[in-house]
Amino acid sequence: MKKLSKIVIVLVLGILVLTGCTKSSATKFKKEYESLNGKTASSGKTIREISIPDDNPMVYQTAEGIVSRMENGETFAVYFGFASCPWCRSMIEQLIQSAKDNNISTIYYVDVYKIRDKYELDESGKLTRTEEGTDGYNELLNLLDDVLDDYVLTTKSGEKVETNEKRIYAPNVVAVVNGVATEMIEGTSSSLEDPYSELTDDMKKESYESFKCLWNCLSKESTMCSKNSC
Repeated sequence: MKKLSKIVIVLVLGILVLTGCTKSSATKFKKEYESLNGKTASSGKTIREISIPDDNPMVYQTAEGIVSRMENGETFAVYFGFASCPWCRSMIEQLIQSAKDNNISTIYYVDVYKIRDKYELDESGKLTRTEEGTDGYNELLNLLDDVLDDYVLTTKSGEKVETNEKRIYAPNVVAVVNGVATEMIEGTSSSLEDPYSELTDDMKKESYESFKCLWNCLSKESTMCSKNSC
C-alpha cells in the first residue's frame, strides 16, 4: 500500500507541474502578443490589436524540442511565427478559436524570428546569405521538407530569385502525425493583401475554416490524412 501511495503522489505531482507549466506558457504567449497592440511597426504602420484568451493552447517549444518529438514519433500541431509578424497577427485569433472549438488542447509554438537563415538581394540582384540558421532550424528544414514552400526572393523589378532552399515562413502551422510532417497551413485569408488592414468577417471565417484539415489529421479516428491532403 505504501508503494502504491508513493506512485499516486508522484503522478499527482507530475500532473500539477505539467498543468502549471501549460498555464504559465499560455500567460506568456498572451502577454507577448498583446504587448504590441497599437504600437508602430518598422514600416510605420500600426500593429494590429489582438486579444488572446487566458486559456490559449500555446506551449513554447524550441526547434530542437520539435525535432526530438518528431524523432520520437509523436503526433501534434506546431505553430511557427513571431509576435511582431503582421501576417501572424492576422490569423492567430482564428487559429486559437478553431483549436479550442475542435478540442485541441496543445499547440507547440516556435518563435522563428531569430533562428532562421536570411538571404538578401543587392542592387544588382545578386543573392547573398546574410544570416545563418541555427542547427535546430536546419534540422527542422530537413524533417519538414515535404510540406514547406520554397524560399524565394523578389527583386525590385518583380523578378523571382530562387535560393534552392525551403523556408519556414511565418505563419506556418504544421500537423505532425506519428513523427511525420503531414500538412502545413498558413491560415491567412487568400484575399488579404495588406496584413495591417482591417479583417472582414469573410476573411476571419476563411482563416478559421482553413485549420479544420489539420485537426482532422491529428484525430486518432482519421485514416484519410496524407501529405498535402488539405
